[in-house]
Amino acid sequence: MKDDNQIIYYKNELEDDFATMENIKIVNVDENYKYIHKSPIWNIASIVTQNILSMPIKYLYAKIKFNIKFIGKEKLKKEKKNGYFIYANHTQIFADTFIPSLANFPKRNFFIVDPANISMPGLKLLVRLLGAYPLPADLKAYKNFLNAIKKTIENKHSITIYPEARIWPYYTKIRNFKSVSFKYPVELKAKAFCITNTYHKRKNGKVRIISYIDGPFVADSNLSKKEAQEDLRNRIYNQMVERSKSSDFEKIKYIKE
Repeated sequence: MKDDNQIIYYKNELEDDFATMENIKIVNVDENYKYIHKSPIWNIASIVTQNILSMPIKYLYAKIKFNIKFIGKEKLKKEKKNGYFIYANHTQIFADTFIPSLANFPKRNFFIVDPANISMPGLKLLVRLLGAYPLPADLKAYKNFLNAIKKTIENKHSITIYPEARIWPYYTKIRNFKSVSFKYPVELKAKAFCITNTYHKRKNGKVRIISYIDGPFVADSNLSKKEAQEDLRNRIYNQMVERSKSSDFEKIKYIKE
């Protein structure tokens, strides 16, 4: 629960979500769900939506609301000819969908999301055009999901993953997260980067975000896939924890019950 003093009480950092979308009928992402569209019209519409129409909105929102600053963008620019994964902390409802795209523009960026994100009335089509890949509901859908991830990396795009899974607005630390999402760069032999969004107070009292970009992180080929997955998770987690220490403003205080 949240009170007027900007305090949020939590019980479980792996499960609690403070941006829950209520009264939404969740789309069933089964084997009939289309991750990859063969229609050239769809693909053109997606490119235009992702990298042309939405970019001014993304830029202005991030700049005006957060006066955002990126540190380390050059690391992504060196990977123009490669697809890669981006791991980021999950602390904003809207800005989290903008920040990775701004960081690696003009490379197209896709997101692995909860099905609730493509279930919002009036926004379903837009979210899909912006590059959302919802988590599958069953094994048959999972095959299509993995195929979409593979093709996206092969096409030299980026895929952003929020390993914390749940949104904690303005949280300044890094929550513990599982290693399951780190199997993708291990299996595809793709590089991984992390973006750590840190929070600071501006002179006008408003919040500023400074986003640190680190990497590339490469899976250790001397380890088994499972070990490499865990090792990659630990290295990225540790780097994000170190970067998060630069946050010096706590807009919302989180207290464990």
